Amino acid sequence: MSEEIFDIVNERDEVVGQNTRREVHARGLWHRAVHVLVFNARGEVFLQKRSLKKDIAAGKWDSSASGHLDTGEDYDACAVREVREEIGLDLKSGARGTRPSELKKLFKVDVCKETGWEFCWIYRCESEGPFVLHPDEIETGAWFTPDAVTKWVKDKPQDFASAFVLIWNKLISSSSSFSSS
Repeated sequence: MSEEIFDIVNERDEVVGQNTRREVHARGLWHRAVHVLVFNARGEVFLQKRSLKKDIAAGKWDSSASGHLDTGEDYDACAVREVREEIGLDLKSGARGTRPSELKKLFKVDVCKETGWEFCWIYRCESEGPFVLHPDEIETGAWFTPDAVTKWVKDKPQDFASAFVLIWNKLISSSSSFSSS
């Protein structure tokens, strides 16, 4: 299996080259990723505990699904792909050039150390599960109330991937992100 190739981007999130996953991470090159938060009808969020096989943040709690954009892929397509690959949730594809209706784009996080030098678009969607967790990606997963996650992140941030802590804190500062509309 060949190594993943990522687009390298500049400060305006414009593609300026490509390199292998290994080189991008080793050299701290700027690249792209998505995080998807899945909420159920009770308002709980599904979080995953990353597999111990992961090269970054192994064994840490993280967004429902997350991942890097493939070379030439856009953020919306990546979000749909990642929820399908990681938790088995198949979101309907939107019309060409549009997002699936179930997927809501919340906000973008700029490149920083906490994200691993990634520009990240954060999405939300609704599902009741159950999910089929990819064993190479996810050790386990569970539903949590937003209040419980907020307290946990505050009390034990080391339990989480650093990007998730940043994302969650930004999410809770905007209460409108919790609504489904």
